[in-house]
Amino acid sequence: MYCVVADDEPRLRQVLVRLMTGDGFTCLEAGNGVEAMEQLSRVDATLLLSDLRMPQMDGIELLKQARNRYPELAIILITAVADVEIALDCLANGAMDYLTKPFHLEEVRARVAQALDKRQLIVENRAYQRDLEHRVAAQARRLEELFLGGIQSLVQALEVKDQYTRGHSIRVSYYSSLLARALNLSDDIVRQIEIGGHVHDIGKIGVREAVLNKEGPLTDEEYEHVMTHPMVGWRILSPLLGEAPQALHIVRSHHERYDGRGIPDKMGGEDIPLEARIVAVTDSFDAMVSGRAYRRGRFMTPEDAVAEIVRNVGTQFDPDIANTFVRMVKSENLGR
Repeated sequence: MYCVVADDEPRLRQVLVRLMTGDGFTCLEAGNGVEAMEQLSRVDATLLLSDLRMPQMDGIELLKQARNRYPELAIILITAVADVEIALDCLANGAMDYLTKPFHLEEVRARVAQALDKRQLIVENRAYQRDLEHRVAAQARRLEELFLGGIQSLVQALEVKDQYTRGHSIRVSYYSSLLARALNLSDDIVRQIEIGGHVHDIGKIGVREAVLNKEGPLTDEEYEHVMTHPMVGWRILSPLLGEAPQALHIVRSHHERYDGRGIPDKMGGEDIPLEARIVAVTDSFDAMVSGRAYRRGRFMTPEDAVAEIVRNVGTQFDPDIANTFVRMVKSENLGR
């Protein structure tokens, strides 16, 4: 173990060095606080014994700097002034003990032993906290994996029911995350948008298969039945997505329109959650460039889908989001 002894009186410094060396420390000497900080930078010290009054940098300033840079260092200050306020100031700034001159060597040994015991408790507590944080993080990752596994099972159940949904949710999630990053959203929001994209159509589990897989145009009644899926999905996932509100907004509001004529709440403009406005664009794009039963295999080229999005800017789609996505489709070759 290393100990730094700082005192501008060489004889007193040597007494402390002999004492600490005899107790198993390797000691480094310093005549003031500046030299003490230099010595501390050279070794992984366990203990600092410092006089209070020294030239260049006194013991209080040394205490503050050493405590800030080496939080696990045991520090004991020594002074010839027996002043309660000074002692309290030392302890308030992180000293583990305070000794007055003249002192007995056995008293120094006892105080050092107490300080090292206190230091050991601090080190063990910090190690425990770090280990606990790692455990909590690992537990959180495991819970997220289980949660996402359950969500994926729901998506797969939907894809079995609706062959045209297969891959759609993955593409919408991917396009939406790219768009969210292009809009400079935070990593946490991007993650929720990825989840929301995966499950945005989960409510179609409640739609009759005959309607989902019907070839040719839907009747008004059939269309209204299909468009219940945002609310159905929202009811299914509300108990699961309480910690991911942005993802839940996507499930409920991805068919809202910028002009307020969408479903289910007829929200308009920026009243529609941002994440839902993002998925509204990417969902429509992928639906246009992918096959659907009611179109009998016909689908648009990416260029035609982009033209359709541009035509509906300001009515169906948020202008800023739609225009950003159009630029992204062209630069990233999406939909190919």
